[in-house]
Amino acid sequence: MTDSGDNAPKKKPRLKSHFFLKLDAWLDSTLWNAGFKFVDIWEDITIFFRRFRVKGWKRIPVELMGEALTWGAIGMVAMLALAKPAFEIAKTDWRRKSDFAVTFLDRYGNTIGHRGIIHQDSVPIDELPDHLVKAVLATEDRRFFDHFGIDFLGLFRAMVTNAQAGGVVQGGSTLTQQLAKNLFLSNERSIDRKIKEAFLALWLETRMTKKEILALYLDRAYMGGGTFGAAAAARFYFNKELPDLTLAESAMLAGLFKAPAKYAPHVNLPAARERANVVLTNLVQGGLMTEGEVIEARRHPASVVDRGNAEAPDFFLDWAYDETLKLAREKNFADHTLVVRTTVDMNLQRAAEQAVESGLRQYGETYRVKQGALVMIENGGAVRAMVGGRDYGESQFNRATKALRQPGSSFKIYTYSLAMEKGLKPTSPISDSPICWGNWCPGNYGNSYAGRIDIQTAIAKSINTIPVRLAKEKFGKDGIQQIIDEAKKFGVETPIRKDVTIPLGSSEVTVLDQATAYAVFPTGGFESRRHGITQIMDYDGKVLYDFERDAPPAKRVLSQQAADSMNQMLTRIPYVGTARKAQVDGVLTAGKTGTTQAYRDAWFGGYTGNFAAAIWFGNDDYTSSNNMTGGSLPAMTFKLLMDYAHQGIELRPIPGVLEIPAEVTKKPDVVAAKKTEDGAVPAEAFIRPRMLSVMGTRTVRKIGALLKDAKPLKLQEKVASAE
Repeated sequence: MTDSGDNAPKKKPRLKSHFFLKLDAWLDSTLWNAGFKFVDIWEDITIFFRRFRVKGWKRIPVELMGEALTWGAIGMVAMLALAKPAFEIAKTDWRRKSDFAVTFLDRYGNTIGHRGIIHQDSVPIDELPDHLVKAVLATEDRRFFDHFGIDFLGLFRAMVTNAQAGGVVQGGSTLTQQLAKNLFLSNERSIDRKIKEAFLALWLETRMTKKEILALYLDRAYMGGGTFGAAAAARFYFNKELPDLTLAESAMLAGLFKAPAKYAPHVNLPAARERANVVLTNLVQGGLMTEGEVIEARRHPASVVDRGNAEAPDFFLDWAYDETLKLAREKNFADHTLVVRTTVDMNLQRAAEQAVESGLRQYGETYRVKQGALVMIENGGAVRAMVGGRDYGESQFNRATKALRQPGSSFKIYTYSLAMEKGLKPTSPISDSPICWGNWCPGNYGNSYAGRIDIQTAIAKSINTIPVRLAKEKFGKDGIQQIIDEAKKFGVETPIRKDVTIPLGSSEVTVLDQATAYAVFPTGGFESRRHGITQIMDYDGKVLYDFERDAPPAKRVLSQQAADSMNQMLTRIPYVGTARKAQVDGVLTAGKTGTTQAYRDAWFGGYTGNFAAAIWFGNDDYTSSNNMTGGSLPAMTFKLLMDYAHQGIELRPIPGVLEIPAEVTKKPDVVAAKKTEDGAVPAEAFIRPRMLSVMGTRTVRKIGALLKDAKPLKLQEKVASAE
């Protein structure tokens, strides 16, 4: 019997195993040798640097310097990261001015301002009068030709001066930093902006000569009176070209850079002359001129051309200019010298500015707020007034069109409008109880819950759980996207974040966005067709653009039933809800308040049958107010403006509101009328308070009747009477 093992096939050697063993051995030896060499090299380095080891008391400054270098490097990296967005802005053609020169008219055809300066109008720096250049440098940046964009010596001097004075009396920004702010940034007071400003100043210094920087600064700075640049200011204030200015006039212009609105000579000539005298003193103290050279300018200060009390609506003009450029590019205008008739009503504009300013003066310190913005739109879409901030001379940043702020509960109109579109009614019941959406559990103001209520009560009391419940349980899985789409239909142009907190207004919008949206309700559900330009013409009078002719017709964005339901709910809020201070005397009022977390922003969006407006108050640095809500200062400002706006005009009804709610009939300005079964009265029973006495009314009517019946004078009768 044979052995089965003898006949078994022989196994081949495992070549793969040998290969991996060799690879493993090579790796082990290589890594060990590399580690050994690294340790050896590190030891040599350590031995070398031991020669420089400092011992004793000398070690303290060395260690401090090392720490300073380390943290300095970390700080530079952090600042570069913060400055990166600013450098992205600088990639544009920032040197190029607009080649459009636009004259703006108000709704009645009166000239209200100009924007856009043709590049060839700029005066070369070598042709400027020497005393103007010296006056600017002596006042704004004496070490301009010695620093590289940032003047650390000047900054230290300013810090010491301010510390001694107990407040900010001297700035530390160089002329280059100011130019960087004017070209690329806003006037927002924040560390982030200052870092960007510093880096952009260094960037400008590497790309431009000192003369180019100075020329660009003189050409772009705001100089008050709606003028930009020293050349435009010289023409506006003195009716002169820059090379023809006297020393006294140059000193007055140089004094405008600090606070153009405060020292504008056509508004406050004594203050402008006082400031010019400070500039002359700076010239002497800086060693640029002697007292003998400036004494004549002190004795005979500059006088200005009488411009009357005309004030330009600068925030509105900035926005209208941008809108003009958009239309010019779309329509491809061949002529770049244009006359634009706008929608602004200067009476309403002044009333809006006064309403915001009076509110801030009276309540700003109490509520700890410093800024406000407002947009007013007439039924039909015409923007009649725009306030982009408290003082255009101090800050040209338009908070009405560019500031992105959380709208709070004023955003809830989109959620409730969508609910009405889906068939719910103002009286539909819904539960006000705790609700969570993922890890987010919103609560009501005061952390209380009302249980089962109807929708009109929920919006009037600004209950937070209801719009969240609607979005989560009534609108389906894509409820948030539906709310976003609804806001876009209403005219909100700012991109809205897709987030579960959207129903409570967590995504930032502009005041113009909210005013555009609230203007939908007085139209009965049609888009508001918000616009600031009615016509664009060339200087020969040829109409290049006409809004009524060229703009598309209004589309319905809200069904009639939904629009009527929203109007019925929103008209209750100023009487039984959170906006009682917004009630316009004798005019049916509707609207919604909004207050954001930590009281950072306070809003009121409201309307009548004639006008809609959105109003915001807050702080540029996002600091909290002193418990200011949308029902306080914003609502009061709305009332103040609308009381003025509705004088002497025909009142238009709010669509869908056929009867005034029973709660409103208790108001003294509603006449006694036959009430319905539920206690309501017809909407036409809402009357306005008397503006004239009975005798005055009779006299005016009598004069009107006499004028109507009077025969027109003939030319022959006029000549005969003259003879």
